[in-house]
Amino acid sequence: MIVSKQEFHAFLRKCATEQQVIVSRRSMVNPAELFFSPIQEVPEVEFNSYRTVDPLRSLFYLPRERILGKEPPVVKRLVVGAKACDLKALQLLDQALINPDFTDPCYASWRHNTTIISSDCNEIHPTCHCNLVGGKPYPEEDFDLNLSSLDANYYYLSIGSAKGEEFFARLQANLKMTEPTPDEERLRQANREAAERKLQLQNELLRRGNDYARLKTADIRYWIEAAKTCCGCGGCTNICPTCYCILLNDETVDPGNFEKDKSWDSCQYHGYARVAGGATPRPKMYERFRNRYLCKFQYMPANFGKLGCTGCGRCTEVCAGQIKFAEVVKNIMEAKQVQETAHV
Repeated sequence: MIVSKQEFHAFLRKCATEQQVIVSRRSMVNPAELFFSPIQEVPEVEFNSYRTVDPLRSLFYLPRERILGKEPPVVKRLVVGAKACDLKALQLLDQALINPDFTDPCYASWRHNTTIISSDCNEIHPTCHCNLVGGKPYPEEDFDLNLSSLDANYYYLSIGSAKGEEFFARLQANLKMTEPTPDEERLRQANREAAERKLQLQNELLRRGNDYARLKTADIRYWIEAAKTCCGCGGCTNICPTCYCILLNDETVDPGNFEKDKSWDSCQYHGYARVAGGATPRPKMYERFRNRYLCKFQYMPANFGKLGCTGCGRCTEVCAGQIKFAEVVKNIMEAKQVQETAHV
């Protein structure tokens, strides 16, 4: 269906009087950056650009959250402006955190009580590389509703779930909508193809094969070289949409009130996996650095059948050592290929 942007944005603000509405918006400090914020706190929304700096994960798997001492949250929410890379990440997190062996009650509650309205990428961030990991700059699944910006005035609205049907019914009751014309269908397709071409052009020099087993068998000297500027700050894992390692913290408010919190951990920290006696399985920085890549391209695919990298490029954007994630993957895979060829 086709809906006016102005009317749709106004309806979101009306919804905020009944439930929490979180939208993507441009930073007032740096307009090139986008963040998720409650709609009441932003003068304008931005759904037509690239992904936000903060991953969608941070709205479902909070940086710090109480897990013992209070009931899981029950807050009805609407999140608008999520991108395809973040939706793919939620697929993986759903498998990790809601399954027959284990369910994180807080994560499950946030997922159950949130409706996600995603949107196409009409712009490409300099670090975006979803096309290198089988992704596209527009959602194809796992959204409740999706917005495709046609022009300055209209969205093309797609329904993707029962939650989406429910919210769509509310839209129909409040807004004027029309069936898309053949020209509007073609315009949406043209916009999507244009975004794909931008991605392909931007990442042409980073193209590689998909034999990621080479990362595990590559000579360790390549990893030592790649990790030279890594300082172990953990920025890459904190900003990653699929990382879910946590610490459990015991909190005692008073002698009769014991509570437990969970907070994000990082495999890049020196103390990660360290045991009580002080021993650690990966004492060297390059070992922890290598582990993160293997987690995304070996361990997560083995456990969940999905790559742990969705190509959002956030880790490259945030890296204090200016390490380019996709470049490291390409370089080490190619170095391993050369090594294999030399032994033939």
